Amino acid sequence: MIANYGWSTSGMVPLVAAYDVREKVWNPPMPLLFQRGVGSEHRAFTPTAIRKLLINALAATGLTNADGEALFFSPHDFRRIFVTDAIMNGLPPHIAQVICGHKSIDTTIGYKAVYPAETIEARRAFIARRRASRPGEEYRIPTEEEWDAFLSHFEKRKVSIGTCARAFGSPCIHEHACVRCSLLRPDPAQRSQLIDIRDNLIAQIAEAEREGWLGEVEGLQVSLTSAQGKLDQLDAEAARRPSTVDLSMPTFADVAIRTTTTSTDQHRP
Repeated sequence: MIANYGWSTSGMVPLVAAYDVREKVWNPPMPLLFQRGVGSEHRAFTPTAIRKLLINALAATGLTNADGEALFFSPHDFRRIFVTDAIMNGLPPHIAQVICGHKSIDTTIGYKAVYPAETIEARRAFIARRRASRPGEEYRIPTEEEWDAFLSHFEKRKVSIGTCARAFGSPCIHEHACVRCSLLRPDPAQRSQLIDIRDNLIAQIAEAEREGWLGEVEGLQVSLTSAQGKLDQLDAEAARRPSTVDLSMPTFADVAIRTTTTSTDQHRP
């Protein structure tokens, strides 16, 4: 709804600064749809003015609902109309949720004036169109060999001091020097083994420094730092783990004293 005051013939929507009555701030200039020319200025319609225009437009049509009452529209109803029309024409509901700024998809579904089953069918149709546009090789059933290789991948993730978390089909960049790898998830049960590895590395570094093997000291120091990091990781996880607090059971003497005190209080004037 843009009044024609000569400037709309250029095909460009003027930028207008509007006041946000809820946030109590002036928004930066934007190409607002609901604006009008006042003298030499372009001003945005206020929410109250838009409501009045809708009421007057509906009153002029003479349309009524099933009960014979005059139709009533609010500016917010246009969001519902947009969501309904967009989803019925193939827009995925989660995209409509982002456009509307809803935190929950349930709010978006509530905007749509159709049954949830229709929303599900629209989503399925969208997925079918996307799959049809992609190579069929991506959706084929894996062979027995491929499936066995996928399952064996998880069997090979177990190492002596924990679990390897590298992606399926990716090589080990550390040549199985697991203590240096950031993808190693140490096993708390193997903490003692990690301590032995750390102590052994300290002894090797001392020997290398004593013998003057400076080339080995640098590599051993990297391994020592990684081993200590894994131990710190286990300690941090143990500290975050909730512990059980024993509240104990009250003794009979405690219960009797509390009961006696309560009875005495009740008889006080």
